[in-house]
Amino acid sequence: MTTEIGPPKGASANEIRELVHELKDYADAMNITDNQTAVVRLSSIAGAVHVLNEGGEPVMQLTCRDRNRIAMQSDILGAYSLGVRNILCLSGDHQKFGNHPTSKNVYDLDSVQLIDMVRRMRDEGKFLCGEPLEGGPIRMFIGAAENPFADPFEYRVLRLQKKVKAGAQFIQTQAIFDVEKFERWMGMVRDLGLHEKVAILAGVVPAKSFGALRYMKEVPGMAVPDDLLARMKGAPKGKQAEEGIKICVETIQRVRQIPGVRGVHVMAIMWERKVPEIVTQAGLYPRPKI
Repeated sequence: MTTEIGPPKGASANEIRELVHELKDYADAMNITDNQTAVVRLSSIAGAVHVLNEGGEPVMQLTCRDRNRIAMQSDILGAYSLGVRNILCLSGDHQKFGNHPTSKNVYDLDSVQLIDMVRRMRDEGKFLCGEPLEGGPIRMFIGAAENPFADPFEYRVLRLQKKVKAGAQFIQTQAIFDVEKFERWMGMVRDLGLHEKVAILAGVVPAKSFGALRYMKEVPGMAVPDDLLARMKGAPKGKQAEEGIKICVETIQRVRQIPGVRGVHVMAIMWERKVPEIVTQAGLYPRPKI
C-alpha cells in the first residue's frame, strides 16, 4: 500500500516531516511528486530525502517534462547516493497547466525510454550512452504509472506491456472510480500475463465534494460513473467529504478482489491527513512488518 505527498511551493520541509510521521505506519511507501500539475515545488529528490530522514520509505517521482537525459541520469545518481531506492518514471503534466505556462518542455525521452534508461543503469551498470557507471550498478526499484481508462481503451494494456518490457517492476494506476471498466482492463492484463511480471497497485482518490468529483469527470482520461456523481450530489453538503471517503473505501475493497491487483495507491490530493482514516476503514491497518 502506497500513498502520496505533494511537496510545498517553498523551501520549508516542515509539512513533509509532519506528514511522514502521520503516515508511515499506514503506508509502506510514500510517493514524492515531481512538480505535479507543472507547478514549481520543492524538488522530489529533496522531498524523498526528508522522508528517509523521518523514517519513511520514499518513492521519488521523475518526469520527462523538465529534464534531458543528462539531467535525469545525474538526478538519479544523486538520489541514489542520498539513499533513495524507489523511482516512479513519468511523462509529466504539460507545462501549460502550471504556473509557468510559457516555459519550454523538454521530453528528450518519453516515460518508456526513461524506464529503460534506469533499467540499464541498474542491470548493466551503464549510462544510456553506453559508458559504465563508476562504482557499478545502482539498485533502483523501478515503477511507472498507467491509465486504464484513456481512449483508445483497447490499446491501454499494450502501453502497459511496453513499460513492463522496458523494466517496470511496479505500476500505480490512474484514479479508479469506474471499477467495472478497471475490471475489464485487468482482464486484458491477465490475458497477456502481465500481472505475473509486474506489481499492479490500483490508484484511488477520495473526493472532497460533488464539485470535485464533477471536475474529475471532465479531466481527459478519467472515468467517473454518473451514479457516483448522483450519490455525491445527494449527500448533505456538510457530509459530502464523508461520502467521498466512503466511496474511496468501497473502491479499495472492490479492487482488492480483482485477480492480479497486488495493492492500492491512495492519492489523497491536498488531503493527506485523511489517509490513516481511509486505510483503517478499508481494513488495511495495521500494515505488515518487514
